Amino acid sequence: MNSRLVAGLDLGSTGVKILVTDETGAELLIEQRPTPWRHGPGGTTDLAAADLLATIEDLFDAVARRLPEETGDSAARISAIAVSGMGETGFLLQQDNVVSVPAFAWFDPRGQRQVDALPLHLRDEFAGRTGLPVGVQVSVVKILHLRDNGLDLTGLRWFNLPEFVVLSLGGRAVADYSLSSRTGLLDQDTGEPWAEMLAYLGVGAEFLPPLTDAGTDLGTAYSPTLPDAIAGARLTVAGHDHLVSAVSGGAIGHDRYHVSMGTAEVLLRVLDEPLSPAARTRLADHLINSVRHVVPGQHVLVAGVKTGLLMRRALQLCDISDRTGRDLLDRRVSALGSDGSVSEGGIEIHGARNDDGVLSITLRTDGVDSAELFRAILLHGNDEIARLIEALDAEVPAARSTLLTGGWAGMTSVRDARSEVLPDVSVSTRSQDTAFGAALFAARLLTLIEI
Repeated sequence: MNSRLVAGLDLGSTGVKILVTDETGAELLIEQRPTPWRHGPGGTTDLAAADLLATIEDLFDAVARRLPEETGDSAARISAIAVSGMGETGFLLQQDNVVSVPAFAWFDPRGQRQVDALPLHLRDEFAGRTGLPVGVQVSVVKILHLRDNGLDLTGLRWFNLPEFVVLSLGGRAVADYSLSSRTGLLDQDTGEPWAEMLAYLGVGAEFLPPLTDAGTDLGTAYSPTLPDAIAGARLTVAGHDHLVSAVSGGAIGHDRYHVSMGTAEVLLRVLDEPLSPAARTRLADHLINSVRHVVPGQHVLVAGVKTGLLMRRALQLCDISDRTGRDLLDRRVSALGSDGSVSEGGIEIHGARNDDGVLSITLRTDGVDSAELFRAILLHGNDEIARLIEALDAEVPAARSTLLTGGWAGMTSVRDARSEVLPDVSVSTRSQDTAFGAALFAARLLTLIEI
């Protein structure tokens, strides 16, 4: 096999995945490992840099073992790697690139005291400047939390997760626009760091590495732990995972929702121009983001809910830990029909809002089973999505179609529920849209595939 191979690495909230394709985009292999979170009290969740890099090393070793068999070529190797991943989570690095503290999960609850303490002028400008609602999810709040708890920020630099991985593999230090848009440190109009927020942190512009577009060639992988089949691959950052998923099937129509259903469920709309600061502020009141796309020059509206997190916790509550159990539950939920069998008001669910994520279940009746509980969570998600759509429709023309992607879209009951609130729903045929989208960015480094 003479075709050059590329890989997309997806640093997800639930799992870390790598997908290898050939130059035509044909998928050759997929490997996945659980994201190595460390869970603490009260929902606190950390990620140690060493654990993340060990997970990636394990994935690379698995790919190297499988390549000869999958390709029929004992000398097969990866020519380019693109790294995508979750937003908000990142590491603070010292000048010698040593990690200072573990990373916070984007859904970690810490930082409310720092939100409450923000000076009024920064709070008032936050959404209009950054395109984000001010809250504990954005990276700058977690950084303020660390500063206020004794971490000296002098000389440190912030790296979002994919940027850190590329750096650790031997690539150049950069800040990707789409990922930096998740930090609360980027001015959406100028594309530059927000000087007033940096000053409040007590750092300068060098706190962020040089800003660059997704897909920029960042050098070659040369870490001594890399297998021969990976060493020497060209490196790039593909960008924020939901946005990378959105380009996996080509350009998105401006009248389409791209819905990525992972731990977070994200509705995405593509724009050719940024909205005004006033419009960004109005959308932020509904927890909707207005940020930069992974496609240079484009912007996106990102409306998220934590439905995947709630569904995952529901499965855990019902002792469902494998695909077989999930599929059985899916069939039982689908058999309930649109109304279910529990009397109105018998189950009450809260927690899907993007500033919540705590599965709250109130049962006012007996006899509720796992299927009825899961159906109630789906309907709660529908209610929150309908509110987001109403807010989006007030700022941009209504979408006319929807593409569902991500792991939860594989469940019939989930697809049926979302079809009740989203227009003209279709489902992606790919199992790993984000990893495949990242592989397209890797292929672009070799000028094999255009995005």
